[in-house]
Amino acid sequence: MKSELVLRSEAMGFLIEKFGIVGAERFINSIKREKFDYTEWRRDLLKDKSVNEIYNMAVEFQKNIE
Repeated sequence: MKSELVLRSEAMGFLIEKFGIVGAERFINSIKREKFDYTEWRRDLLKDKSVNEIYNMAVEFQKNIE
């Protein structure tokens, strides 16, 4: 298992790669400002999706990052 420091560093790298430094900082600040429950957000995001739909979403996502 990765340490929390390594996890945060890699996550910030991904955010910067995807959104740029300003976008990454804006994203982090938006989460810090709000009482954000990531687990509940994920549940709501996928609650009406079947396993096959989630799988297809993952496959499409993977295609887009390769």
